[in-house]
Amino acid sequence: MAFKTEFEFTLPRGVVDKDGNVHQKGVMRLATAKDEILPLQDYRVQNNRAYLVIILLSRVITKLGSLQSINPSVIEGMFSVDLAYLQDFYRRINEEGTSMLKVKCPECGHGFEVDTGGGQGES
Repeated sequence: MAFKTEFEFTLPRGVVDKDGNVHQKGVMRLATAKDEILPLQDYRVQNNRAYLVIILLSRVITKLGSLQSINPSVIEGMFSVDLAYLQDFYRRINEEGTSMLKVKCPECGHGFEVDTGGGQGES
């Protein structure tokens, strides 16, 4: 089994481009130390620490629908539910190494895994 560095996701709402197209499916790669350090030098982050997540996500999201580039403006234009989803997804793949989440059926108690990225499971 190869080491997985990219994870597919599906946004709850999606990014709406200037033509009205909705982009929900994307790919996020694992973050490097450089991804987490360089944004700290950005003047927008220095002026507003909350902007760190915008810069960070724009660095690690490699694909989002048919958008040509993923930059801070794209992340700024996301609905808050999508931004929250991506923050959680980032934490899960970088800290836990997976987009899978262990859950239990509330009815029968059976345990199973769900791919929160919307992909077809780990490879």
